[in-house]
Amino acid sequence: MSRKPKEQRDKAETTPDVEFEKSTLREYFESICVAVILALFIRTFVFQAFKIPTGSMEQNLLIGDHLIVNKMLYSPAGPAAGLTPMRDVQRQDVVVFKFPDDPKRDFIKRVIGLPGERVRIANKKVHIDDVPLDEPYVYYRDPPGAASPSFSSDAMRDNMSEVLVPEGHYFVMGDNRDNSHDSRYWGTLDGDLLKGRALVIYWSYEADRDAYMRTGLGNRAKELFGVVRNFFSKTRWDRFFHLVR
Repeated sequence: MSRKPKEQRDKAETTPDVEFEKSTLREYFESICVAVILALFIRTFVFQAFKIPTGSMEQNLLIGDHLIVNKMLYSPAGPAAGLTPMRDVQRQDVVVFKFPDDPKRDFIKRVIGLPGERVRIANKKVHIDDVPLDEPYVYYRDPPGAASPSFSSDAMRDNMSEVLVPEGHYFVMGDNRDNSHDSRYWGTLDGDLLKGRALVIYWSYEADRDAYMRTGLGNRAKELFGVVRNFFSKTRWDRFFHLVR
């Protein structure tokens, strides 16, 4: 009876292990690819994280609030169409959008005027089609009628002539009316720049404006170290899963 040479027997014995190892590596690689594609799809079409870097939405949203933004709510078409309920933009929606003067930057404001409406401001009071708007969410650093030295030359902060909101556009404002760069200054928002509606606060960390506005690798590393060191003491635990309204 003939017998296989030793080299052939060794090769036959080791081949299954090599194939198993290659198969396992391939499965890991495919799983990672699927996870990355899924994450990119979710971030592009479904949800996106956003953090509040300024105080323009105080006292509703604070510097250091980290939000989940629903990007599908206003989507009329695309790969995610039909997966969740969709509706038109409504007054008082808190929306994230590309800043018209610099689309690389994201802003967050509240929708005040809808397409076709007339918006004017008299002594800080917003009027829509000559009807005063009830705004329980608004915060004034300086009460109506009070002069503010820091904004004394900025008449549009407290009083604005009537503006007609064009079709497909929206008039947006920050809740912190005395400290918000919004449609009073740069005009109405094109609906094509909308990214989504702010949904919920998933984490909130106490920090000042400068900490979130610094750029550069060194500053980012310093910020990360500070977060790790002060995570428990500066986290606003009572704001976890707070719905944005």
